[in-house]
Amino acid sequence: MTDSLPKVSPAVATRHTVVVPNSIDMVTLFGPGDEHLGIIEKRFGVEVHVRGNRITLSGDVHEIELAEKLIDELVAILRTGQGITPEVVERVEAMLRVQTATSERPADILSLNILSNRGRSIRPKTLNQKRYVETIDQHTITFGIGPAGTGKTYLAMAKAVQALQAKQVNRIILTRPAVEAGERLGYLPGTLSEKIDPYLRPLYDALHDMLDPESIPKLMGAGTIEVAPLAYMRGRSLNDSFIILDEAQNTTPEQMKMFLTRLGFGSKIVVTGDVTQVDLPSGTNSGLRVVETILDGVEDLAFVRLTSHDVVRHQLVGRIVAAYDDFDARSEKQKAARRVAKKGEK
Repeated sequence: MTDSLPKVSPAVATRHTVVVPNSIDMVTLFGPGDEHLGIIEKRFGVEVHVRGNRITLSGDVHEIELAEKLIDELVAILRTGQGITPEVVERVEAMLRVQTATSERPADILSLNILSNRGRSIRPKTLNQKRYVETIDQHTITFGIGPAGTGKTYLAMAKAVQALQAKQVNRIILTRPAVEAGERLGYLPGTLSEKIDPYLRPLYDALHDMLDPESIPKLMGAGTIEVAPLAYMRGRSLNDSFIILDEAQNTTPEQMKMFLTRLGFGSKIVVTGDVTQVDLPSGTNSGLRVVETILDGVEDLAFVRLTSHDVVRHQLVGRIVAAYDDFDARSEKQKAARRVAKKGEK
């Protein structure tokens, strides 16, 4: 397994032995066919030798330190009763890489259970996601802004279902702008449900992950869960509700104001969106882009920004998002340089 590993300079190479508690099953820790062990060797560029419950790490001093921390975190996760998958190993490694001055442990983040359904648990998978979930708990209105795949809508919906089950609210309201139809739903063929279904389908899909499918029609029929386009929020005052506005980058400033002022007593609002994916007609301002400037400093309201590091879909999605972010940053620098050059010519 270690023959193809990069050679480490003797000047920085070291060896360290980690002793895993006897209560930890080594097969579970390192995965079938030592799959997790292979990830550790590849990601940290170290050689790993296992004898019983003793793990010897050889390689760069800094990388060995990180690998040792990763093993400690995996042991802590196993002690909570959770299993370990290759994805968990990779997420812990990623968190250790970007961890700065924080006391948050990856094991604590990955063990925070928001909701369980049919043997499946919904948990934050990054430090930013954990902070996002905590911010929702601590504030009446939370804005979750970030690229696709960062879990901003999914986690908000999990918190909404959790609040409903705990009887903290009486109903959940899920809404998003049907911008592709210009919100002129009356011009589309079919019943109301058929007209709005394409725009609200992602919210229905998430609900099916979090609730028993047979209970959803009953909850919707009773008005306990409402899924509706943003246009249907106008003129209402929403009390004792957990309200989620998804795809908020496709609201105009006027629509955003209309939505936020629907807040009633005993309610909580989460607004999610990605300011890099605005589908509004050219020249129309995004309500999500301007709202932070307008509401900066307003009490009991918070903004959480998620990044490509928080993408929890396929790893390639995170790399794609990061590449687009780099491209946009380079484009902005080039535009700024051209503007400076033009001023110099004048």
